[in-house]
Amino acid sequence: MTDPVVEQTVSGHARLERNVTLLGIGAFITVAIGGIVEIAPLFWIDNTIEEVEGMRPYTPLEQAGRDIYIREGCYTCHSQMIRPFRDEVERYGHYSLAAESMYDHPFQWGSKRTGPDLARVGGRYSDEWHVQHLTNPQSVVPQSIMPQYGFLTDTSLTIADPAAMLEALAIVGVPYTETDIENAAQDLLAQGDPDVAEGDLAERYPGAQSRDYDGNPDRLTEMDALVAYLQMLGTLVDVNSAAAQEELATETGR
Repeated sequence: MTDPVVEQTVSGHARLERNVTLLGIGAFITVAIGGIVEIAPLFWIDNTIEEVEGMRPYTPLEQAGRDIYIREGCYTCHSQMIRPFRDEVERYGHYSLAAESMYDHPFQWGSKRTGPDLARVGGRYSDEWHVQHLTNPQSVVPQSIMPQYGFLTDTSLTIADPAAMLEALAIVGVPYTETDIENAAQDLLAQGDPDVAEGDLAERYPGAQSRDYDGNPDRLTEMDALVAYLQMLGTLVDVNSAAAQEELATETGR
């Protein structure tokens, strides 16, 4: 004997499936409830990402290097997100923190690794190694299938309006100050040219490394910018301290 409740449920469901209007209304209500549950809490919290000490926006030179990185399609072969798995942590370093991508527009997490992850490549190799690797990858990694980017050394870095570059990022939430924007062009030159006065660049961008990156101090090139960006990756946050903070937050329920 069939349960009346089951029969009623099956009958009602069959009626819903045969009526396109009812099915559409039902689907809309279901999606609306799910959307409200996911979205509504965001209006009552100040930030969805826990800030970590050390994080700062990119300097104009680092941002220019990042733009070149994206332009040349480097993200299609290199991810910038270390997952919390033992094999990845042992190979690439501490797993990536959400705060480390908070100023990325767009983020470079990636979904494929033809080459190694670069989330913590900063400081692992010398500037000379990066220049050689970009110029002729096979000279340092014989099995590499990476194309050559030697032309970056011969291409002067040209940013039409550095201030506008930072201003655009500020519009989408990157906390550049008016001083940062006003000094964008000067900061761009100061970080990559040892003959240009740095001013207060180091104060506004803690940890920024100012030097000639490509081995040619006579001019600022796209190679300078790209190497500056690579040498910064993963160096801003003390991951050991950050991990302790995360563990404490988990224990206290914050």
